[in-house]
Amino acid sequence: MTNSSSELDNNYTITDLLRVMERLRDPEYGCPWDLQQDFRSIVDSTLEESYELVSAIEAADYDHVREELGDVLFQVVFYAQLGREQNLFDFPGIVNTLVEKLLRRHPHVFADGAIEGLVAATTAVDEVATTWETIKRKERRARAQTGVLDDVPVNLPALSRAQKISKRAAQVGFDWLDTDGVMAKVEEELAEFAAARHESAERAEEELGDLIFTCVNLARHAGADAETALRRATLKFERRFTAMEAVLKAQGMTIAEASAAEREAAWESIKAAPEAPR
Repeated sequence: MTNSSSELDNNYTITDLLRVMERLRDPEYGCPWDLQQDFRSIVDSTLEESYELVSAIEAADYDHVREELGDVLFQVVFYAQLGREQNLFDFPGIVNTLVEKLLRRHPHVFADGAIEGLVAATTAVDEVATTWETIKRKERRARAQTGVLDDVPVNLPALSRAQKISKRAAQVGFDWLDTDGVMAKVEEELAEFAAARHESAERAEEELGDLIFTCVNLARHAGADAETALRRATLKFERRFTAMEAVLKAQGMTIAEASAAEREAAWESIKAAPEAPR
C-alpha cells in the first residue's frame, strides 16, 4: 500500500492536529457541535471509534485501519483540549505520563529507565508478564488501591471485564487447577441454570450469568480472549445467516415464509459448502 500524493504533499504533523482541535473549540469561530461537547458527551464516540478500529483490523482493511487510527487519535486530542481548557492536563502531559509508564513497566528493555538504555540479557515472555504484574501492583498500592481487583474499570464490556477480573484472581492463586476443572464447573452451572428456569426469570438470569462467567474462565484457560471469540462467532453466524437468506431467496421465499425444515436445510447447505463462511 502506498500513500497518496495528497498525503505526501500535505505532510501534516501532530502539531497541526492539535491546532485544528484548538480551532474547532474556538469560542468565537469554532464548530458549534464541538463547542457543546464535554468529557462525558464524547465517551460514546470514543467507544464507537475504538470498535470501528477493531473491525477494520479484523477485516485486514489497512487503508481503513489507518483512517480509524486517526479517528481514535482525534478522541485523545479532543480530551487533551478539554483538559487544557480546564487546566487539568494537556497533550504534552499525556505523552509524558505515557512515556514514563512505558519506561517504568519495561525494565527488561530500558536500562535505568532511560530510553536509550540497553539491557544485555534477553527476558523470557513469562518473566515479562510476571514483572509487568508486579510493577502494576506497586502502582496500585501507590494509588492506595490495595485490593487485587481495585482498578478493573467498571465500564469495560462485560466479557472483557469478566476475563480481566478472573485473570487477576488467578494471578493470586484463586483459580481452577486445569481446564478439566473449568469444564466440570461449566456442566455444573449449566445444570443449575436448567433447574432455575423453572423457578423464576430472576433466578434463571442469575444462573445464566454464572454460566457465562464460567465460560469466560474456560476461554482464559484455553488461551482465548472471550470478547474476541464471541465477536468472531457472531460474525460467522451473521455471514452464514446472510448466505442462508440468499439461498432461500433463490428458491423464491424469504426466511419468514420458509418452513422450519426449509430453513434448516438451507442452513445445513451453507455449512456444508466448501466456500462456507468461516
